[in-house]
Amino acid sequence: MTNLFDIKGKVALITGSTHGLGMAMAKGLGQAGATIVVNGNSSQEKIDNAVAELKSEGINAVGYKFNVTEEQEVKEAVAKIETEVGPIDILINNAGIIKRIPLLDMEVSDFREVVDIDLVSPFIVSKHVAKGMIARRQGKIINICSMMSELGRNTVSAYAAAKGGLKMLTKNMATEWAKYNVQINGIGPGYFATEQTKPIRVDGHPFNDFIISRTPAAKWGDPSDLAGAAIFLSSKASDFVNGHILYVDGGILATIGKPSNEE
Repeated sequence: MTNLFDIKGKVALITGSTHGLGMAMAKGLGQAGATIVVNGNSSQEKIDNAVAELKSEGINAVGYKFNVTEEQEVKEAVAKIETEVGPIDILINNAGIIKRIPLLDMEVSDFREVVDIDLVSPFIVSKHVAKGMIARRQGKIINICSMMSELGRNTVSAYAAAKGGLKMLTKNMATEWAKYNVQINGIGPGYFATEQTKPIRVDGHPFNDFIISRTPAAKWGDPSDLAGAAIFLSSKASDFVNGHILYVDGGILATIGKPSNEE
C-alpha cells in the first residue's frame, strides 16, 4: 500500500507557490519526497525565500520566475525545467487571483485579468507540460479549483466564472489526455487558515463566525489538510481517477441545512 502513495524522486511544478496554499502543497509533496519547482512572477526575492524555506525543512527545491499567462515564457520555462531539473511528473496549476468587486462596478479589464490568470493560465501551462507527459505516457495534472466552481457569492463573479470554467477544463483535459496515462483532476479548497485570512480569523468577526457556523467540521481548514489530497492525486493511488474535483472543504458543499452550531 505504501508504494501506491510513493512520489519520491518525482518532479512537481507548482505555480503560484511562494506562499499560501501553494506553499502548503509544496511542503506536503516535498516532505513526501518530491523535488519541488517553485514558481512565481511578482519577484525573484519571493521565489528565493520560498525555496530557502523549503530547503530549511529538508526538501529538495528550486525556483523559476515566469508569467503563467504568457505562453512563450511558459514554453521556455518548461523546457528549461525539464533540462535542468528533469521531466515534470506532477503539475499543480495553483496560481490565481480574486477581485472582490460587484458586477455592476467591475471594469471589463478586471474581469479579463481574473479569467486570464485563473482559467487561461492553467490551459497554457498544462498544454506545454502535457506534451512531455503524453510522450512519456505518464503524468499527473492537478488544477486548483474552488467552492466557487460550484457556487456563487456576492462580489466574486469573475473568480466564480473562471473557477467554474476550470472545473470543466479539467474534465475536458481528462477527456482528451486520459488515454495517454495522464491523470487530470482538481482540488477545490474550502476556507483555510492562511496568512491572508489571519486578520478575519478572530472571535466576533462576522466572516469568521459565518465560516465556522456554516462548515459542518465547525472550523477553518489547516493548509496542511491539502497535503493528503495533493499526494493522492499525484501518486499511483489515483491512476484510475480522471476528471474528478476533490473538494477539501470540511463539508460546506455537502449541506444547505442549518449552521453547524445550531440544533
